[in-house]
Amino acid sequence: MDIRNEILEPDAYYHIYNRGINSGKIFNATENYLFFLSKFATYLNPVCDVFAYCLMPNHFHFLIRVKSQEEIRAFVKVQNFDKGSINVPKVQNFDKSDNKEDKKGLHAFDSVVSKQMGKFISSYSQAYNKVTNRHGALLESPFKRKRIDSEEYLKNLIIYIHLNPTDLKQDFETYTFSSYKSFFSNSKTNLKREEVLDVFKDLENFKYSHKHPLKFDFEF
Repeated sequence: MDIRNEILEPDAYYHIYNRGINSGKIFNATENYLFFLSKFATYLNPVCDVFAYCLMPNHFHFLIRVKSQEEIRAFVKVQNFDKGSINVPKVQNFDKSDNKEDKKGLHAFDSVVSKQMGKFISSYSQAYNKVTNRHGALLESPFKRKRIDSEEYLKNLIIYIHLNPTDLKQDFETYTFSSYKSFFSNSKTNLKREEVLDVFKDLENFKYSHKHPLKFDFEF
């Protein structure tokens, strides 16, 4: 299956990544990075949990876990309530056990998460284009996603994401627009900090694993 069309299933982990059209910049200033993260929080925090991220000048990486069916269903109901509707179309199919209906349900579920991703990208792109006086698509479409099915892949992907700044000869430990530093802070965060550290056993091993990464074959 084309990774750009892989269905986003409940409770599953995904590497979400994308880059600018023709590898062009998608961030020019600190304000761009911060606005991007704020829009991600607005549109995607309700439908997914974040385990790691890194924003680079012309691309981004997120490691997410899609929320449960129940959480997505609740989100859709709230959205519909805000619009004055009491219907929850398609999402109701999640409760049905028939295979045909299950398939519809998964596609309905995928449409909820993908729609939120589309709103996120559109919102940021429009604002960026306005500020930079540019026109047209900013990011490649559709966004890329790769399902993570093993803890080994998950662990190595977290390291890979955090080490991205080294490609620009920058120190990944001090890079501003990455989740790495958040794991050494006690500040409130939306990151699943404790779950990530559990994957590495503890904070010291988390740090060591980043400083001594193993070779790993990623599927991009």
